[in-house]
Amino acid sequence: MARMPSAERRRQLTEAAIRAMARDGVAKTTTRSIATEAGVSLSVFHYCFDSKQELVESVITTITDHSVSMVKEALRPRASLQETVRAGFQAYWDHVRAHPDEHMLTYELTQYALRQPGFEHLARRQYELYGEAYSELIEELREKMDLRLRVPVSVLARYLGAMTDGLTLNYLVLGDEAAWCAILDTVTTHIAGLVHDDVPRTGS
Repeated sequence: MARMPSAERRRQLTEAAIRAMARDGVAKTTTRSIATEAGVSLSVFHYCFDSKQELVESVITTITDHSVSMVKEALRPRASLQETVRAGFQAYWDHVRAHPDEHMLTYELTQYALRQPGFEHLARRQYELYGEAYSELIEELREKMDLRLRVPVSVLARYLGAMTDGLTLNYLVLGDEAAWCAILDTVTTHIAGLVHDDVPRTGS
């Protein structure tokens, strides 16, 4: 087996855990099945992770990064604020459609952590990560577009987290892709309304 830096091996095992958990469920996924999915020995897993708690936290962080990185790439200033916000939501929505099992896993991870003694803090950490990710995106966009928000960043970030969380679960349960263009337009209009529209734009 080729030697691999520890950080890269952890990423490999984390991605293998995501695939295994999305396919088999969190409760049924064992350290042995993750090692098998990654094509490594069980000893390699235990070298990289001290506990299943540590692995679950790495899975939560990585799944969040998957969708956030796509949104961050799409969320660049466009002709108008609504176009900019819409592009960000579209990127997230495209990721949900392309990876429904991964997004379904996020809800299972929450329930698993809340019900498993000693894992409760991971559920809280999961939603803190959502808030941190949204706060970072909002701050970057506010600086680039010279925006003045009607609500504090922390409030808007938590609101966006709750809204996208609910919308994602709604789609995973009901499907109906045809309705989502109008839904995203409605969400975009609402979010754009939380920004003052009387702020003079700085020249480039």
